[in-house]
Amino acid sequence: MSKILIIEDTENNRVLLTRRLRPRGHEVVLAEDAERGLALVPTERPELILMDVGLPGMDGWSAARQLKADPANRLIPIIALTAHAMEADRIKAVEAGCDDYETKPIDFNSLFAKIDRLLSSPPPLAAPRV
Repeated sequence: MSKILIIEDTENNRVLLTRRLRPRGHEVVLAEDAERGLALVPTERPELILMDVGLPGMDGWSAARQLKADPANRLIPIIALTAHAMEADRIKAVEAGCDDYETKPIDFNSLFAKIDRLLSSPPPLAAPRV
């Protein structure tokens, strides 16, 4: 199906996400922190990113802003993953450039619906790459 980059610092969460995504046909690429995740994007070209926002070093909000600021990456959908469930946190995710938001513990039916929607939506019109 699609290549999904998981940027998550907790090993148990990476394993759980991988075990749920691979049987659905997704190829999974893993990064333990934002810096490694950002470095993988140009070579791996994921079709979607699951981004923990509470990462060590660069947080997920900053990484999402950096990804969306780059014209080569701005069309890659990002789903923020966080234990913060307040409306203000959802707004913060959207303002950082995330396309959707999922709280932990993860409701996989909800997450899969978001992934399916984002992967099946045509990307917005963008300026051609130079």
